[in-house]
Amino acid sequence: MRVRHKARVVLLDDGHLVFLKRGWPGGDPYCTTVGGSVEPEDADFEATLRREAMEEIGATIGPATEFLTLTEPRGTSTVVQHYFLADLLDMDLDRRHGPELDDPDTGDFEPVRIALSRPAVAAVNLQPAELADYVLAHVEAWGT
Repeated sequence: MRVRHKARVVLLDDGHLVFLKRGWPGGDPYCTTVGGSVEPEDADFEATLRREAMEEIGATIGPATEFLTLTEPRGTSTVVQHYFLADLLDMDLDRRHGPELDDPDTGDFEPVRIALSRPAVAAVNLQPAELADYVLAHVEAWGT
């Protein structure tokens, strides 16, 4: 069975969390984390996070700490999602680049800032559900 690894990051930014708001015509929008597949040229998960943050939202990030791993069997492959927490150091949407921007099937994805609080996180459709549950359980501790 093939195993694919993905690295994803919850970003902290001055009392806020930064997620990606995703959506397609006719679908319900949802929020998720910045990140994606580990590529052969990525030295490690943190290198994947840095590349994906720049590609998707034009951001640089601080050191990252892994807090959650989710394994998803998918037929002939398994996807292992590694979730990290890191500070957002800066973001400039003009620096975004990569295949997502040129692929019409990717749908919309824009960064959104959500207050670092349980009610604010609960108000967004954060996916996957296991990530949402973890963030809700830890968001207040992340604010201290």
